[in-house]
Amino acid sequence: MTMNAKEAILAAARRSAQESGYAGLNFRDLAADVGIKSASIYYYYPSKADLGTAVARRYWEDTAAELDGLLAELSDPRSALQRYPSIFRRSLENGNRLCLGSFMAAEFSDLPAAVKAEVQAFADVNVAWLSKVLSAIGDGDAIASNAHARAIFAAVSGAQLLARSRADVALFDGLIETYRGTGLLPA
Repeated sequence: MTMNAKEAILAAARRSAQESGYAGLNFRDLAADVGIKSASIYYYYPSKADLGTAVARRYWEDTAAELDGLLAELSDPRSALQRYPSIFRRSLENGNRLCLGSFMAAEFSDLPAAVKAEVQAFADVNVAWLSKVLSAIGDGDAIASNAHARAIFAAVSGAQLLARSRADVALFDGLIETYRGTGLLPA
């Protein structure tokens, strides 16, 4: 086994979790997807909880890097905030999947403690980034920016969930425009 196999397992687990949540992480199916024996997955991830923890951690780490990259690329906090929903839209465009953090959050009561911590970290990373960006554009004090950030995260996640239930990316786009029209997101 190489590190490439480990990365392939994580990538396959991410796709599976975005489609079917934590409950959809099945070692046999993942092994078939990657082209290895299911026993080989246990080499890296001795349990489903270990795999779920690793894939959820990688997901929020990748998201944090993408958010920081978005802000660095655009250098204008307002433009970065305007582009924020596109991160969630991309999952819908990719096989009508959900954001992994959102899907696992819906299963929260059934998750092992270590996976729960990583799912919470995903929300925390998003809210912290949004709060930082809102503060940079002068959207109130730290408390107000944090409350607004939580509202944006919840609204965009909810828009994705509703759009997925209808297999309709245009519904997501319409909700995001409504958020812009009401001032939740900058126009």
